[in-house]
Amino acid sequence: MKKVFAVIAALVLAVPSFAQYSSGGFDLDKENLYYGVRIGMTGATLSGDAAEVKDLGSKVGLTLAGIIGLHISKTAPVFLESGLYYTERGAKKDKFSVSYNNLEIPVLVKYGLKATDEIALLPFVGPVFSYGISGKYKYSDGGTSVEVGAFDEKKWPNGNALKRANMGFKLGCGAEYNNLYLEAGYQFGITDISKGDDGIHSNALFVNFGVNF
Repeated sequence: MKKVFAVIAALVLAVPSFAQYSSGGFDLDKENLYYGVRIGMTGATLSGDAAEVKDLGSKVGLTLAGIIGLHISKTAPVFLESGLYYTERGAKKDKFSVSYNNLEIPVLVKYGLKATDEIALLPFVGPVFSYGISGKYKYSDGGTSVEVGAFDEKKWPNGNALKRANMGFKLGCGAEYNNLYLEAGYQFGITDISKGDDGIHSNALFVNFGVNF
């Protein structure tokens, strides 16, 4: 992870500010406000010491979002972006499946890089604050099937139900062509979201597509 941060820092330092460049919602020559919509997918996992999540594979989910951003520097193409995201998370393998849905608010710092006269690259990094709104834990073994709420510690095996509140960190890069926007990255959990004694962390690869205005 340190190497990834070092590469992004090197790119930011190596590429000069391009004050006369603009692309779609990202007008890099002045302070401005932009907003947009996003739709995408995640490949989410749960990691940690809890027996329920050991060796679980990834689970594909949906992402929907509305975002708002601001050019915060008069001398450099630096942007601050936030918004409200709906994301589907979880993990699964064989007989086990954990799924839960979040509302998320990221606080991202983006830096604009000129790739071509029409394309801007925007590496970004920042914290994400999440809250679980629904979810379930499922176990099936032949004729036996168990399904309980993902946040219900009274029924979750070993008491390792999930906490609703979560904080993570988001790292990735976006690209804008005119008003079209595409981004990919990784979100890793910082807080322990297990209500039991065993640690559980939420992580996800993500790809989002959208439009900036």
